[in-house]
Amino acid sequence: MTCVRGELRGRSGRARELRREQTPAEEKLWGLLRRERLGVKFRRQHPVGPYFADFACMERGLIIELDGSQHATELGKAYDLERTAYLNAAGFQVLRFWNHEVLEDLPQVLRAVKTHLKGSSMLEAVAPLSLGERVEPCSGGG
Repeated sequence: MTCVRGELRGRSGRARELRREQTPAEEKLWGLLRRERLGVKFRRQHPVGPYFADFACMERGLIIELDGSQHATELGKAYDLERTAYLNAAGFQVLRFWNHEVLEDLPQVLRAVKTHLKGSSMLEAVAPLSLGERVEPCSGGG
């Protein structure tokens, strides 16, 4: 039992550390997700199994991940596929964006998040968008 408590304490400490060391893109997006500004509560660096979600909306089962250049490598892509499969199996949908998308085109990122939250589109990304590629809302169904 002590081991489990120590492990939980270590994970919450790691989550705190990740929140303190957020990237500029995470800081910018968090400024718009916090305090239920989109009508739902998001948590920052929330532990889900062995992973820490950049942003998690528990009530909607949504995780938003912001990815830097390390995610463009073959190793990074394989890790992200494994991680996304785990999160999907845990009942979450995952939206991924490149850091530069948040920094350079935040309105488009927010439109994609809002579209997902409204349920008019089932956006499930296993990789961030390519440079210049955008998420377009699907028509119909909602």
